[in-house]
Amino acid sequence: MLTAVANVLAGLIGAGIIVIGLNAFRAPHAAAGFGIPGTPTEDPAFRAWLRVKAVRDIASGILIFIVLAGATPHLLGWYMLAASGMPAGDAMIVLRSNGPKAVAYGVHAATAVVMVVISVLLLVA
Repeated sequence: MLTAVANVLAGLIGAGIIVIGLNAFRAPHAAAGFGIPGTPTEDPAFRAWLRVKAVRDIASGILIFIVLAGATPHLLGWYMLAASGMPAGDAMIVLRSNGPKAVAYGVHAATAVVMVVISVLLLVA
């Protein structure tokens, strides 16, 4: 039962990351809402960088589904633990950029914590 709950949560994280990546790829100016004030979303070079980041997000979400479908819960737990560094790093970037603490903690850090909880559930199951 614990593994099933953790798998569903991992799938929701993966789907959410894919949706965020698709949205950012489609509309790079949407990145301004993720916590970095003064994001130069009108600069073509920066928009290209945002699209690269969006592809990273999409690939990260897809990889969760690949590991979910083809590997053991234990391996998914280790992947989720390692991948939790991405939103934790994003939270630190927002904080160091003097972005809103609510976004840093409420979006990025919260995602990292949920991913760590999922990994613990999968590793102890």
